Amino acid sequence: MFDLGLVSYRKMWDLQKAAQNLLIVQKKKIRDGEKIEHISNDMLFFVEHPHVYTLGKSGNSANMLKGISELADIDAEYIEIDRGGDITYHGPGQIVGYPILDLDRYFTDIHKYLRYLEEVVIKTCNDFGIKAERKEGLTGVWVEEEKICAMGIRCSRWVTMHGFALNVNTDLSYFNHIVPCGIENKSVTSLSKITGQFIDPSNVKDKLTIYFAEVFEADLVEADSDEHKLQISYL
Repeated sequence: MFDLGLVSYRKMWDLQKAAQNLLIVQKKKIRDGEKIEHISNDMLFFVEHPHVYTLGKSGNSANMLKGISELADIDAEYIEIDRGGDITYHGPGQIVGYPILDLDRYFTDIHKYLRYLEEVVIKTCNDFGIKAERKEGLTGVWVEEEKICAMGIRCSRWVTMHGFALNVNTDLSYFNHIVPCGIENKSVTSLSKITGQFIDPSNVKDKLTIYFAEVFEADLVEADSDEHKLQISYL
């Protein structure tokens, strides 16, 4: 598990692609019978991003309600990316989780994978006294009619990238410039909005880590300093 702090979206996207490719190449070598001295583990990255709007490959650019040229006025950028889903916002105060998992080690079922990610977030919200839930036919986690966590993934050779974005102390006004996830007549919320107080992000990440390990039946180990430097070098 790597907690990288504030990282630009493009740099983190490059890191994800490098990490995903590492596992894909490793799988091929193992399948071809090559000897591998060090087996790379799955990875879970926690980050925050500067203000950015990202549009998934199946999204509709019309759901970006503010002109691209106007985004500089709110210190934001717009990026079209390779995950599924529509448009969403990332920014300070939001915890973004990027699991780079070889699903051959767990189960080869994308829908099940998304439900597991949702379960991790639902359990985390419950620990803060918030009753979160799924909505039939909609990916992500909701509190009544408001979305608290968006999700979008990409999978290649059963190795995942992208992930979930949980609103913790997020400035929700940035969502006013989009149709979040392309869903009309739905709003967004955050842990701090619901509880009426600032939420310590480290506590949230601790909960997410605990429940990720529980739900996926995995051992999560925080990266030591040398390994952390190795991963940061991708940036």
